[in-house]
Amino acid sequence: MAIDFTLSPELEGIRNNVREFIERVVKPGEEIIEGSNGTEPLNPKDRIGKLIEMRKEAFEEGLWLPHMPKEWGGMELGHVAMAMVQAEAAKSYYGPWVLNCQAPDEGNMHTMLHWATDEQKEKYLKPLCKGTATSCFAMTEPEVAGSDPTLIQTNAYQDGEEWVINGHKWFISNAHRANFAILIARTEDDPELPQAANTAFIIDLPSDGWTETREIETMHGSTGHSEIVIEDLRVHDSQMLGGRGQGHLLGQYRLGPARLAHCMRWIAQAEMALDMTVKRSLERYSHGSILAEKQGIQWMIADSAMELYQCKLMVLHAASKIDNGDDFKSEVSMTKHFVANSLNRIIDRAIQVHGALGYSTDTPLAHMYQHARWSRFADGADEIHQMRIAQRTIAAFKDHGSTSSATGNLPI
Repeated sequence: MAIDFTLSPELEGIRNNVREFIERVVKPGEEIIEGSNGTEPLNPKDRIGKLIEMRKEAFEEGLWLPHMPKEWGGMELGHVAMAMVQAEAAKSYYGPWVLNCQAPDEGNMHTMLHWATDEQKEKYLKPLCKGTATSCFAMTEPEVAGSDPTLIQTNAYQDGEEWVINGHKWFISNAHRANFAILIARTEDDPELPQAANTAFIIDLPSDGWTETREIETMHGSTGHSEIVIEDLRVHDSQMLGGRGQGHLLGQYRLGPARLAHCMRWIAQAEMALDMTVKRSLERYSHGSILAEKQGIQWMIADSAMELYQCKLMVLHAASKIDNGDDFKSEVSMTKHFVANSLNRIIDRAIQVHGALGYSTDTPLAHMYQHARWSRFADGADEIHQMRIAQRTIAAFKDHGSTSSATGNLPI
């Protein structure tokens, strides 16, 4: 049997190195940046300086760009190996960024590696890999459902060697600080397939016609997600990424592995929350015993442990499908839905066990919970994934008389 959940000595060494680096460098750096033990948070200039300093250390220690090929300066790790890297790196808020494997740049790197021309790779991918540039992915719009890209209204028409783009985007993560955007716009009025209406373009930022109107205030603050108005934005035909009408295909290529990368990082957060739950239960005394001896608390711990176990198995299996070149859409969809919901439940239980302390900002749980709620609609809302999962399950039974192929196609 080929099923093996152990890591090779080489990969085990990488995991240990990442874990040690996060504990030794990134977590102390995060405390300095955010302020702790009565110290003031760093000002924006010093914050960037500290982050760059940590990035240099990651590069020097060989932990830079774990997901990219070696010819691009990366560690050339597959998706299974990346699961263990992300699950360690994301135990610090800045961990993935320090290793240069953070969203949305990670997904954009994979996309450009596959779709970009040599000239585009030289101009845009190389700086991303070096860490001297950052990017965003502009698809979501306020006027139409973000989960259905066939409804995109931002349009582009050709004018000689240029394309003229008009439209409206929002919740564009990282747009405020990005050097370029991958923009999805409608270029085909009446395609044979609805999925062939859109095209991707690379937009240099800033550009005339691209106006950031605001950073949208969310549950976790006002930074990171921008609203963009696009008016008569002109881009040269050479800025098209992939072929004309292939924007939907490009987006789906990007989003599948990107969804799984989110799950890898969410596992780190869920594991931290469970660790904090158990630690609190062993330290807190109430009504004649510590919390860990109370059945109600034990059940919460057990539920979180079982869910985290399922999350890890689903991520590893979905990652192995990607590494093997198999169709992974169904497995990634199920994994994304389950891990996102488990993350919310596991953090919620941790807050409950901590009581008012967990609700305060004296622990990271409140901040983790604010970010966790986003997971249930980012990269596809729960209900869209459930719809697709149901459709695939019904189709499997119609085609094969069994639902086995829709539940992982596993050998049991």
